Amino acid sequence: MIVITFIQRAIMQSIPLLFGSTGETITEKGGNLNLGIPGIMYVGGISGVIGAFFYEKNAAAINPFLAVLIPLLSSILGSALMGLLYCFLTVTLRANQNVTGLAMTTFGVGFGNFFGGSLIKITGSDIPSIALSATSNCFKTTFPFASKLGKVGDLLFSYSFLAYTAIIIALITAYFFKHTRTGLQLRAVGENPATSDAAGINVGRYKYVSTVVGSIIAGLGGLYYVMDYANGVWSNNGFGDRGWLAIALVIFAVWKPDLGILGSFLFGGLMVVHNYIPNLSFGAQELFMMTPYVVTIIVLVAVSMRRKRENLPPASLGLSYFREDR
Repeated sequence: MIVITFIQRAIMQSIPLLFGSTGETITEKGGNLNLGIPGIMYVGGISGVIGAFFYEKNAAAINPFLAVLIPLLSSILGSALMGLLYCFLTVTLRANQNVTGLAMTTFGVGFGNFFGGSLIKITGSDIPSIALSATSNCFKTTFPFASKLGKVGDLLFSYSFLAYTAIIIALITAYFFKHTRTGLQLRAVGENPATSDAAGINVGRYKYVSTVVGSIIAGLGGLYYVMDYANGVWSNNGFGDRGWLAIALVIFAVWKPDLGILGSFLFGGLMVVHNYIPNLSFGAQELFMMTPYVVTIIVLVAVSMRRKRENLPPASLGLSYFREDR
């Protein structure tokens, strides 16, 4: 049924956005504006591909547990290093956050294309891509009972573990911000680092940890895209603008990870709906692909006009903290 197929594709399209937006929300709550998320997602994806490639190449037989664990750990490591690099430049060296983020996006895409191209040369493939089918099949394993539940199973239980992980992480993050002491302190750092510092909160530590954790989560979005959505096929420059959409989704969800779940599903649907409308011209397809950004602009204008404090970004977002300026 076309409606079920559309919903499934929309949800699969939304998961990388949800990973990226949740990671960026955690980062921004600590006061860091990381425009390097697209590059971090790219590095998370290629790091997982590198781990999976060498495992498949050297393993006599594919162990499903290792086929998932090795790319997962590789992706986490690569994304964490990108987060650490961003923090070193912006927190320790106090570099401009906007410039640093854009530079890291450029670096991440170049890093992915370089190593992706290198792996393609190693395989000697005639086409510019790498296919990791065995690893992808392990990542795409679904609940065994999904097929027995008919349409309900198709809609709710036919996705890989990373899809459910993205939703769980978003819900846990929302709870963390609202109901934990550490979450409150992180929000305080993002709102007013000087006051937080005076209250005995280690501002630098919170910024480092939130940014690295956010980068790891965003990197999982890149891994999901390659191993699940793209069926284990890596192609250079294949991510499109998903990283930027993830950043836009943070604004759309007004910095609330639980609302980001619904926003990501909406964005995912808008990204694929043109494939399910018959006789749609190329120009109309491009207009449909623009709608997530248009919706984000409308939400940003509406939020700015209402000026409700809980819907505004952290007050110190994008500003480096100088302790001597207290």
